[in-house]
Amino acid sequence: MPSESRRRTPEELLREVQAEETTAKHGRLKVFLGYASGVGKSFRMLDEARRRRQRSQDVVVGGIQPEVPPDVGTLLEKLEVIPLKLVGDKRMIDVEALLRRRPRVCIIDGLAYDNPPGSPHPHRWQDVQQLLDAGIHVIGSVNIQYIAELSDQVLAITGKRVTETVPVAFIKSASEIEIVDAPPEDPIERSAEQQMDDVRREHQLSKLRELALVLAANVVDHQLTEYLERYGIRQQFRAQERILVCITPRANVREMMETAVTIADKFHAELLAAYVDQPNLTKGDHAALEERLMIARGAGAHVEILEGDDPANVILQFARDRGITQIFVGHSQRTGLKARLFGSPVDRLIQSSTGMDVRVFPQ
Repeated sequence: MPSESRRRTPEELLREVQAEETTAKHGRLKVFLGYASGVGKSFRMLDEARRRRQRSQDVVVGGIQPEVPPDVGTLLEKLEVIPLKLVGDKRMIDVEALLRRRPRVCIIDGLAYDNPPGSPHPHRWQDVQQLLDAGIHVIGSVNIQYIAELSDQVLAITGKRVTETVPVAFIKSASEIEIVDAPPEDPIERSAEQQMDDVRREHQLSKLRELALVLAANVVDHQLTEYLERYGIRQQFRAQERILVCITPRANVREMMETAVTIADKFHAELLAAYVDQPNLTKGDHAALEERLMIARGAGAHVEILEGDDPANVILQFARDRGITQIFVGHSQRTGLKARLFGSPVDRLIQSSTGMDVRVFPQ
């Protein structure tokens, strides 16, 4: 929140009022995220519904699998269930019935399901969005395999591509995300062939679990950013690592990018590169710059061209705005009189980069 030691600006007060009005009118989404079938998402979700009902919250089940394990069935017996609507040979949640009933909280399993042709919305997650817009809180579940933007990574891990998906933007709109981090139950006795399959399966589950953890971190990061922007708080921290490589015509970009990529892969960090546009570059410097920008793009970095008279200030402002946690910068050991008297741009960058790590590479 803005400091109470100073008077808040009209813009800050307006943001607070708008945030409170939005929160009051719009439903909140909670997502139980799994990385494999059978980890217990439905049970955890319905168990939370049971606990909420015990606290006198108005909870209904608006969508659940037609066949459930006995433990899930036992929970369902204790909850009010709004039956699914049969359209053709496919079932979908009955949005109209839920809007008439207007519970405080609605449980929706299988957020990635597609609706039958001719439905008001093609996808179940869009039905959920309608409930949220109506002020109904929704608790839903989905497996990491069904996130649309991760389909290529999932295909590389499992060899399978799913057709029913949820966009990552919808997951990021959740006010809460909880990973169901429990391994599926397996039979104890295994043949040699099954044991070999287990090794492959454990490797796949490990990779899928990594994806789920990264997505959860991204959601938390998104929530943090929205909160800080909503209340006009200047942020100095992030839930996710973000690396910024500063490019100049003389920077040792190849070494900088190799190090940045290694760290980004290890910590699932976002990788960016930036160049502050400088007029009157020589033809040689321009060619060297283009070569270094190609190296950055080839390494998978998102490249930004920035403008401003003071490169150090421009880089710092960009880094703060984008939530950068690490800055890579090149620096020559040769310094002129001005740099010795007033400090080089790199010196000023290091001194002003509160909340960020600065790594200097010789060039």
